[in-house]
Amino acid sequence: MKRLAQSFKSQYLCSRCHELAAWNSNKKLLKAFMATKIRLQRGGRKGYPVYRIVIADSRAPRDGKFTEKLGIYNPNTNPATVSLNFDRALYWVETGAEPTDTVRNILKGEGVYMMKHLRGGVKKGAFDEAAAQQKFEAWKQQKEQKLDAEAKKTADDKKAAAEKNLEQEKKVNEAIAKKVADKKAAEAKAKAEAEAAKAAEAAAPAEGEAQEEAPAEA
Repeated sequence: MKRLAQSFKSQYLCSRCHELAAWNSNKKLLKAFMATKIRLQRGGRKGYPVYRIVIADSRAPRDGKFTEKLGIYNPNTNPATVSLNFDRALYWVETGAEPTDTVRNILKGEGVYMMKHLRGGVKKGAFDEAAAQQKFEAWKQQKEQKLDAEAKKTADDKKAAAEKNLEQEKKVNEAIAKKVADKKAAEAKAKAEAEAAKAAEAAAPAEGEAQEEAPAEA
């Protein structure tokens, strides 16, 4: 009986040890994932920053070492350019890596969170993988249509602004040309009047002399 009690005690302690070890292991794993961030690391040149999308320890310096590079983010283009390893980004998001706010918006824009949501639906049995892929392709098509519409609107706005500026410039040039023409006309008129006055002054003494000579001949 004593041996049986010792056996049960030993098994209980062993079981508790395994549970404690598993708990510590999960705790370490959770802590590791909590410390894992998806963030931007600055590159490029002065006045033209280009960012790497990286997996890094949250305790590491912002531009220090990183675990993995997921892609490139260039905010200098319109719209911003993103080159992303989609599968690896999805893997890290699904395993609990925490993105910064900017990276979260980038990943949402690229459909990473949409795919995560769809894969969750597959796991729950809401639909199969083929249906999930169809939904994702439909989402991508809607996104491209929206981007095309925004690009067209931007181009139309630029064209309208250019035409408006051209019309305003045309009116300004016409006003300047009119001002120059009026000035030249005024100068020509003033010159003609001055020449006429000068001619009149030159003719006045000759007429006076003719009037003085006329009585003497009589």
